[in-house]
Amino acid sequence: MAEGQAREQGVARARGLAKWVGLGVVTLLAACQVVPKGRPGPLAPPPTATRPDPIGPSLPSDAERHRVALLVPLTGPNAGVGTSISNAANLAVLDTGGQKIRVTMYDTGAGAATAAQRAIAEGNRVILGPLLAEDVRIVAPIARAAKVPLIAFSNDTGVAGNGTFVMGYAPAQSIGRVVDYAKSKGLTKFAGLMPVGLYGQRSSTALLRAVESNGGQVVSVQTFDRTPGSVKAAITKMNAASPYQAVLIADSGRTAVAAIPSIRAGSGRSAQILGTELWNTETGMAASPALKGAWFASVSNGLYSQLAAKYRVRFGRSPYRLASLGYDAVLLVTRIAGEWRVGTAFPQSALSDAGGFSGIDGAFRFNREGIAERALEVQQAGPTGFTVISPAPRGF
Repeated sequence: MAEGQAREQGVARARGLAKWVGLGVVTLLAACQVVPKGRPGPLAPPPTATRPDPIGPSLPSDAERHRVALLVPLTGPNAGVGTSISNAANLAVLDTGGQKIRVTMYDTGAGAATAAQRAIAEGNRVILGPLLAEDVRIVAPIARAAKVPLIAFSNDTGVAGNGTFVMGYAPAQSIGRVVDYAKSKGLTKFAGLMPVGLYGQRSSTALLRAVESNGGQVVSVQTFDRTPGSVKAAITKMNAASPYQAVLIADSGRTAVAAIPSIRAGSGRSAQILGTELWNTETGMAASPALKGAWFASVSNGLYSQLAAKYRVRFGRSPYRLASLGYDAVLLVTRIAGEWRVGTAFPQSALSDAGGFSGIDGAFRFNREGIAERALEVQQAGPTGFTVISPAPRGF
């Protein structure tokens, strides 16, 4: 399954952000292009722009802009997601003017190590990506040896640290936020349904920590392997435990829709259904009667809706929800580029700003481990879709 930003400093900065990431008509300056490397992805290619220097076997010389590499899959099974991220990154360069940075795309679908080595050899001082945790593990030591930091799009917090920053949506934060909200509504006894695998393991740990920190109790956590029989067996075991007031289904909305009837048929007939950030990619599921009233926490969709509309106009199709990570990563680097002298190493310390940054996905900041802490909102499923019932904080 598988970042952005002006500094968040009160209402004045929020207004500045609105102007900075405004998604209206912009002038496509000659300096704005994202230079593609490798085969193009299956979606529409980035818009063309006049290049100020001829492109030869290597990148053109440029003494006024920073070289920034974007490593995403443009071929292979994840090409759709990778191309959405790269197209959105291109839109961000266009929208911000591109006077300080030159972003070049490298295809990890053809090999993450090769893409990273080429990016570093061509003089890029910071890498945005990769998308997949396994690719981050391959690229990180290569980049570290060259003293080039990574701002990865993975949601696997285990790859963060030592020069690698994780910008993806971490399930632990989503779970912590929705549990906090549930506790504020008087719910104290929780149960959990977790898929087998790393995501489920980390979700289980997050649920236990979030509930215990709120003085609540986890009465049962059951795992399943996503087969109908496995899900029903897990629910049967969960319903045989102590009564619970809320149950977290740490999987897709489709899995939740299939599981809820069995939950309602047992001791969870009145339990509050909770989900994770995965539900934010499945807006069409919100109107399902089974999900009515369910809660989950995720990044805000307000500005993303504008980005998606602009994306559809330019590329003729809707982006994947993760496209905002590409847009926000470019905003982040552009923000830092104002105080970054061309030709010098990327100022990694700038990523540790306690005040955080902001972009399409709202406010966030990197903690000491290099993990993006995000300001999340709580949404509720209903007949008209997902509605916000607890807004995200405006900053930190």
